[in-house]
Amino acid sequence: MSEEWISERMLKIDASGIRKVFDLAANMTDPINLSIGQPHFDTPESIKEAFKKAIDEGKNAYSQTQGIKPLIERIQGDIDQQFGHDDRKVFISSGTSGALMMALCTLVNPGDEVIVFDPWFVMYKHLTTLAGGKVVEVDTYPDFKIDIAKVEAAITPRTKVILFNSPSNPTGYVATPAEMQELAELALKHDIALISDEIYRQFCYDEPFCSPAQWNDQTIVIDGFSKSHSMTGHRVGFCHGPQHIIQQMLKLQQFTFVCAPHPAQWAALAACDVDMSTEVDEYRQKRDFMVEALSDYEIHGAGGAFYLFVKAPWGTATEFVKEAIARNLLIIPGNVFSSKDTHFRISYAAPQKTLERGVQVLKELRHLKSE
Repeated sequence: MSEEWISERMLKIDASGIRKVFDLAANMTDPINLSIGQPHFDTPESIKEAFKKAIDEGKNAYSQTQGIKPLIERIQGDIDQQFGHDDRKVFISSGTSGALMMALCTLVNPGDEVIVFDPWFVMYKHLTTLAGGKVVEVDTYPDFKIDIAKVEAAITPRTKVILFNSPSNPTGYVATPAEMQELAELALKHDIALISDEIYRQFCYDEPFCSPAQWNDQTIVIDGFSKSHSMTGHRVGFCHGPQHIIQQMLKLQQFTFVCAPHPAQWAALAACDVDMSTEVDEYRQKRDFMVEALSDYEIHGAGGAFYLFVKAPWGTATEFVKEAIARNLLIIPGNVFSSKDTHFRISYAAPQKTLERGVQVLKELRHLKSE
């Protein structure tokens, strides 16, 4: 095969640094794995039963591109009650990743700019590149708060989209209602599409979640069941926004993903009735344990999701992570998510014993290279 066959767009995309750590874990004996960005608990039993029942009942062919009617009606009803927008429509996507790709490919022309917040979720940069756009970074260090003046200063005539998530991966930062409102109103003022990635919406530990769609009825919201109900392998997400945008995204889904996995949509319908508050409370306790145990480290954010974005106490984050991996601890260097190499990401979606082992290694590493 000739290297010349590879498209220029693919040569601009690096392999995921997170996946590299996943692959490393597969070849290690009893690693202390604090790298995985998914819940450590299994899918609730009633959801699994609904999946199996759908298969047994022959719901194994394509569904409608927009998703099965009962699931759409259930989510649409919730969205209508929450926002009361006449023009806000829902469709079922093949995971939130699929929804992100379709949103960006629907909105972004070659050369258009997409504002993201540094640190960002790893997929944002590469999907923007795939769509032909250019990422414009707004620095949020050291506390990961949204500075609306910085966002407005980053806007140019080519700005098409503002893309962000709250609670945040990798920082765990939860944007305040004031930040959300300012961002929503800024997007309206400049006629910029606002994409709100709300996949960690249920994991808010200190304050209730709020969406920028409360203040901007043109907001495109991406959500799903992967994190909230431990359904990452089921690939069922959903998206809601202005009908004319949703229709274009559906057109793209017809010619890419076709539909979300049909039996998994019935599992998602069952998930709508499952109370996950016990699991959320457990993760709040894990957050509290990790923040207290790592009090010698500099940690900001941590109000939601199940991540800590921790400043490396010496060297670059890459150097620090290399030492951690040498001690069987798997964490993710911050330059996977950022233009800076100063922090590392911990996922505390892990059994308590694993967290305790990880804390012990991090305490040892903290003083490895004393000044």
